[in-house]
Amino acid sequence: MDVRSETNAVPLAVDLDGTLIATDLLWEGLFKLLRQQPLAIFMVPFWLFHGPARLKQEIAERVDLDASALPYRQAMLERLAAERATGRRLILATGTPRKFADAVASHLGLFDEVLATENGTNLTCARKRAALVAAYGDAGFDYAGNSSHDVSVFDAARRAIVVSPDRAAARWQAEHGAELMAPAKAGWKDYARMLRVHQWLKNGLIAVPMVLDHAYLNVSMLIAVALAFVSFSAAASAIYIVNDFFDLALDRKHPTKRKRPLASGIVSMKAGMIAILILLPISFGVALLLPIEFLGVLCVYLLATTAYSFSVKRMLLLDVIMLAGLYTMRVLAGAAATGIEPSFWLLAFSTFFFLSLALVKRYVELRGSTLDPKERMAGRGYRVEDQDIVAQAGMASAFSSVLVLALYIDSAAVREQYAEPWLVWPLAPIVLYMTMRVWILARRDELHDDPVVFIVSDWRSQLMAVIGAVLLFTASLVG
Repeated sequence: MDVRSETNAVPLAVDLDGTLIATDLLWEGLFKLLRQQPLAIFMVPFWLFHGPARLKQEIAERVDLDASALPYRQAMLERLAAERATGRRLILATGTPRKFADAVASHLGLFDEVLATENGTNLTCARKRAALVAAYGDAGFDYAGNSSHDVSVFDAARRAIVVSPDRAAARWQAEHGAELMAPAKAGWKDYARMLRVHQWLKNGLIAVPMVLDHAYLNVSMLIAVALAFVSFSAAASAIYIVNDFFDLALDRKHPTKRKRPLASGIVSMKAGMIAILILLPISFGVALLLPIEFLGVLCVYLLATTAYSFSVKRMLLLDVIMLAGLYTMRVLAGAAATGIEPSFWLLAFSTFFFLSLALVKRYVELRGSTLDPKERMAGRGYRVEDQDIVAQAGMASAFSSVLVLALYIDSAAVREQYAEPWLVWPLAPIVLYMTMRVWILARRDELHDDPVVFIVSDWRSQLMAVIGAVLLFTASLVG
């Protein structure tokens, strides 16, 4: 018997989570369940108390899996297709619930048999080993796996294929010289994308109260603003990761969001959860160095963003109002951190200004959609036919923010603060220019970033901001 025939006579068993796909279906199923039924969070400890198999079964009964959208490891798929073409028997052996495993097997059409968690048996570690040995004998199968849970199965297999291993599996592979399939590991850029580091620019709004109060030379306030920035940035990154967990299925159907580190599987869900456990203590630890009012704003922000991720983001108009409120909350955080009383004018301007930017964000999504005009966008409360009214509301909000700014400039407060109020009058046309330019670029399909991030990073907007800052500074000196 030649080597090929001998190899074909031995079946190849393949693990699912982390091996065939670059994700973990237990965690994906859990977050999908919590998005659909938030109160199920109170049942999770009860299910887990009765064992992992019970938890997996309860989740699988309540959510459906779109197997076509999962992040499959392409090299493994090609390997399995080639093995099947030679007539080799393939087995999907996984600790994933039977419902999910069957969905994957049905979608791929590669496997002759599926072994999965069912009937109260969690098919991992020794239980998976026992099932495979009972079916094919000791060393009667080859096995592809990736984690510490697979080490005992590697020991029982004739030959092991170690795929994108964790530490325990990597150590086993090195000690036994087993075959290694190691996709490119996530780099610092991937983790930065997961944390949405570029979105930290939004937290520059924390400095607005200090700047408008002309206290930018006050060292204690500068330190307070810096600490508040770090706290908010850590909290925001944690929430972005949580939001990505809830939106994995939707992101994978999106033309650009499917490339996000978590949706694509470049960064594991485990790494994302570890990041959350690091970021939140940092956020609250830094917040404790600031006035208690800042901690209150931070808590409200976290609650609001969590509510947004769970449900509000799918509600027509309420989503953009919430987004505008979250932007304005950063201004309030800056006021709380520095002890500066926020004015009615600042809050009114912020509300209209950021509502306009939130609406332009939705407008861009609607413009880029290929859905039927009457069809509702996945995960949103809008239909493509809504883009005109969204644009009208957004531009009206932009003009309203400029009107509030103009009324403020003509108010008694400005005349008391500045000896030459005419020096700050150009702020109104500057803001008008910046917002209208954003809307024009959106209409041209040339706006691809978050509008707030775009304004902060766009050189023309930066120039307008510098001119406005110079005018304010000059007016304060004259006063």
